[in-house]
Amino acid sequence: MYFGQFLVGMSATTTFVAVWAYMATGSFWKALGWTIAVLVVLQVGYFALVMRLIYSRARKAVSDGEVDGVPPLHRDGVSL
Repeated sequence: MYFGQFLVGMSATTTFVAVWAYMATGSFWKALGWTIAVLVVLQVGYFALVMRLIYSRARKAVSDGEVDGVPPLHRDGVSL
């Protein structure tokens, strides 16, 4: 998923939830609270998705032999 698609979807979802919460409760503050909660859930979900994509690509690169999965024992002349 590209960031632009995520941003459009997040904006549409947030707007929908804000309008729905306001119509259901009649309170601006409750609608604002629900909107903030939705924004947090969406951001956490997007972060988890990106981390999963990075992890799976790195794991695939190691299993394909493109990258050495074992870190070096010496770096810049300093023993670890």
